[in-house]
Amino acid sequence: MPASPRAELVATLRWLADARLYSGTSGNVSVRDAGGFLVTPSGVPFDEIAPRHMVAMSLAGEIRGRAALVPSTEWRIHRDIYRSRPDAGAVVHSHAPFATTVACLRRDVPAFHYMVAKAGGPSIRCARYATYGTEALSRRALEALDGRNACLLANHGMVVLGADLRATRLLAQEVEGLCETYWRALAIGEPAILSGAEMANVLAKFRDYGLHRGRHTTRWRR
Repeated sequence: MPASPRAELVATLRWLADARLYSGTSGNVSVRDAGGFLVTPSGVPFDEIAPRHMVAMSLAGEIRGRAALVPSTEWRIHRDIYRSRPDAGAVVHSHAPFATTVACLRRDVPAFHYMVAKAGGPSIRCARYATYGTEALSRRALEALDGRNACLLANHGMVVLGADLRATRLLAQEVEGLCETYWRALAIGEPAILSGAEMANVLAKFRDYGLHRGRHTTRWRR
């Protein structure tokens, strides 16, 4: 029997913590549902969150039904992504260490590696700083996510969106890995940056990236 969306959110938190992308109360996760979205509560350590603690919200930003806890302080980012991005089925906001390190430099992640294209463009933008939990931060996150599936938030962390929770958490892991490699490259010098033409070629190839099922075979193709 498939897990409920609430249970899937709990499982995602555990997965993110095991991958060292999430700790304590630093971050939030949501999934779209028929009435709007379900989002993790505010101020509850990830290992204490249960399915019943998830907060149901409408796309108007109102709590649906009865809720024992208040929603994450960053619920506006989640709401605004779902309102503006019909392709988004889930959102992860994380204070993962390497993504946050680069965000504290207020640097975009440039095309130092072709896998940057997995985030949807030739760079991973860093949104301009705004106080956490504000409309201003949500607006700036949406600006940085224009044409992208991931961004950094200056002096804060990362935001990633995807079709579902699995795709979103995997992209968050890839973004964190890219930020770690970029950080290591910067420790030595300035990495070489791939050209716009090459990144356009990579982006075109990524449209055909992933699992391909033939009539008699299943294979991965890159």
